[in-house]
This record gives sequence, structure tokens and C-alpha cells, in this order.
Amino acid sequence: MPVFDFNSAPTEAAKGPECTYKTYRTSAPEASPEQPILLLSNQKRQWKHHSCGVFTNPNKRTAFEFKEEDGKFTADILLIDARFVSLLKWLGEHQIHVRLSGMNREDGYAVYKIRETAFGGGTKLSAEDGFLQFMIERLFASNAPSEEEVDEDREEVGDDMKLTSLQSITDFMTCAGRTLPDNIQLWARRNLAVARSHEVSPEEKRHAQRALSIMMNIQWKSNYFEAIDPDEARRILDEELYGMERVKQRIIETIIQINRTHTLPAYGLLLVGPAGTGKSQIAYAVARILKLPWTTLDMSSINDPEQLTGSSRVYANAKPGIIMEAFSMAGESNLVFIINELDKANDGKGNGNPADVLLTLLDNLGFTDNYMECMVPTVGVYPIATANDKSQISAPLMSRFAVIDIPDYTEEEKKVIFSRFALPKVLKRMSLREEECIVTPEALNAVIRKYEDTTGIRDLEQAAEHIAANALYQIEVNGVKKVVFDGKMIEELLG
Repeated sequence: MPVFDFNSAPTEAAKGPECTYKTYRTSAPEASPEQPILLLSNQKRQWKHHSCGVFTNPNKRTAFEFKEEDGKFTADILLIDARFVSLLKWLGEHQIHVRLSGMNREDGYAVYKIRETAFGGGTKLSAEDGFLQFMIERLFASNAPSEEEVDEDREEVGDDMKLTSLQSITDFMTCAGRTLPDNIQLWARRNLAVARSHEVSPEEKRHAQRALSIMMNIQWKSNYFEAIDPDEARRILDEELYGMERVKQRIIETIIQINRTHTLPAYGLLLVGPAGTGKSQIAYAVARILKLPWTTLDMSSINDPEQLTGSSRVYANAKPGIIMEAFSMAGESNLVFIINELDKANDGKGNGNPADVLLTLLDNLGFTDNYMECMVPTVGVYPIATANDKSQISAPLMSRFAVIDIPDYTEEEKKVIFSRFALPKVLKRMSLREEECIVTPEALNAVIRKYEDTTGIRDLEQAAEHIAANALYQIEVNGVKKVVFDGKMIEELLG
């Protein structure tokens, strides 16, 4: 990965950027003269074992300025451990005085230790080299960064840009114009006035700027959805789920409806069934089919509606609720909202039922967060909830969903899932070949009998893990070529 030198001299600047040193990739846990942090030129002068000076700003010149008894001398950087490029740039930008420990080699001065020094009465970054040595140790403990080719023709993208400063937020509002929803435009202008005002408290200004940053970093999309290929949707469902034909049919019907109307259905999906039957997996598959970002909300951990709606800005420690944070994390207004364990929502602590907060979100009429103080459009939100017992869900919530009952797997389906999916998946992860771990039909029956009274397939997946681990142990420790499990072995292994 080349690092470029932009020399400040006018005559040099006209030549454009010049590659002045190279980086090399290593994950070595410490440096040595043979494998240094960096290599400095020593053709004109041999440097002392311990030498002091500063790194010059790598944006202007890739070099180290030595402070010697007879004056200042500069040596070009020839080579840098790729993990330390950003640190050396930071040291150069802040003119941090350091002491290098190195050794002169034929190809240059190999630096294997860097320590901070006080200079000219100045204060050090922290006592006993705390920060610099902390950073160096962290970098040595890190893996080498991936090497990326520099594509000069690659188009610049702004996906990583975050609007945080008032200036960037103001510029964005000016450029975005009417592309923002009308109510959000009005809300943003009001909050921008608060953030700039000298008549409100610093706390109010901070909250207003934080709310603006959250809202402006969300891409507010229309509720128009492109058509989805039903064949591709079916392929994804078959890839993620075995059997469940009625469930797959209901999901495909939803896809066909979206293709005709180009909008989301009026009702979300409520997947009801025993634990371990793949309800969450179905939800993730639907998000993948819709090509939307997804977020999860575990209702079993929510005991106060305020966790969902956020807290008022009158409090110093106020913050948005989980629902608003989900929009912020997704970065856009169209997303799949996966609500896990809807039937296990707590009744709260005297402040109402948290589950009832979801009603406005599910109605697609907009959601208001107490911290944001603005109605957020929810027409692009597709809710998918999971539950074990729908009798524990209130009637108003139930009326917002199309309910799909997820049946438990039959004995034959469990056999297929174990032999064709669960066990091969574990063997691949453990780098075992199928011929090294063989489960006979009698052994397969023993596995199914062991878990015939349990719902779902999680126990089968754990059994596959146990069997594969035992086979790997016998191959590695006992030196056998393969392990053939029969019914008796399975009964003894699984207990």
C-alpha cells in the first residue's frame, strides 16, 4: 500500500503526488531490528542507537527530523509496518517529540522502539508514556490491515459520511430541499434554530443538535417498492427452510401482492409456533427477499414503554428510544422490523404495557419518539413478529398482523434435517469429511428418539455438534481413519 508525499514546495507540488515509501504487512507481536516498525534512510549519515526528533507531517513530507548535537538532519522514511501508518501520521501532525531506538543496517536505520519525550519544557501526552505506549501495544496486538489496491478511477462515495456538525447539517438541509418529508423539513428548521440560539441552555442546544444529526443521517425513502422475483424468493426460502410448504406459500403470496401494488401489505406477519422451529430464520429470509435492512427488538427484555418511545429532552441524560435507534442504525426509513417474543412482553413498572407502544408503529401512520419530538413516517416499515403463545398477545396487537402458525417438525422431517443439513454443516465447520463421520440409520433413529419429546431442531443441531466433536477427538487422539456411529454408541454418547 503506497503512501504519497505531497511536498509543500511550489516546484515540487506541480509534479503531483509522489510515492516516497512503502509499507509491508506483518502480524508480528513485537518489533526487532530484523522486523522493525519503520526503516529510515542512513546513506548520508549513520544514526545513533537512541536518537531524538519528530516525524514531519506525512501529508507534506514522509521523513523524520533528527535533533543531533551538531544540528537538525532529515532522513526519508523508506518502509513502514502497515499497522503503524496512521500512528506515525498522527505523531507528525501533532509534532510529538519522540526517541527512537534502532540499528543501522545496510538498507537503512531499522527502528524497533518509539518512546515519547518531553522537549523544551513542554508537557508530555501522559505520564510514563501512557498513551503512546498503549497505542503501540494495541497495534502490535492487531493483525495487519488488508491490502487494498488504489483505484485512481474509482468513483467517490459518501456512504460513510455522517452529518454531525451544525454546518454540515445546515448544508445538507439546503441541498436536500423538498426531498425531505414536509413535516421533517419544518421540524429540522425549528431544531436548527434552537441549536444556534444564544437564548437557550447548552443542554437544550446539545439535544437539538444530536436529534438533528440522527434525523438527517436517515435516508427518507418513498413507499414505492420494486417488483421481486418470486422464483428467487422461493429459492431463498428453500435454502433457509426445509418443508413448511404452507408457510412458504403464504410468504410468496405476500411477494406477489407487493409486485402488484408496489407497496407493503397493510399487515405485518406474526409467526407463531414452538421454540426452535425457525421463526426468526423465516423473518431473516423475508428481509433478504425484500432486500431491506433489518433490525430486531426483543420484547422479553423491555419492561418500560420509555425504552421504546425515548425520554423527554427535559432530562440531562435523555436519549431516543429503541425504535428510533433502529432507524438510525439502518440508515434509512424502509426496513424490516423483527419483533421477537411478542408474547413475552412485560407489563412494565406501572407505566403501561410496552407492547402497546407498538400499535402506532404497526398502523403505518407514523411513530413519535419523545426525544425526537417529531412524527417519523413508517410507511416503509414491514413488521415481522414471533411468538410461542398467541393467547398471551392482546387483541389490538393481534389485529395488526397476518398470523402464520408454524407447526413442529415431524419425525421424518427431523431425520432429513439432521442428516442433510445439521450434520453436514457441522462437519464442514470442523473440516471433517463426510466419510470420516458416519451416522448409521440405527444411530439416526437413536438421535430422533432421544429428542422426540422436544420441539424444534435446536437439540438436533446440538446433537450433531456433539457427534462431530467426538468423531474429531477419536481421529486426532486415537488415530482412527473414520468413526461409524451405531445406535448403541449414540445412546452412550448423548446419555
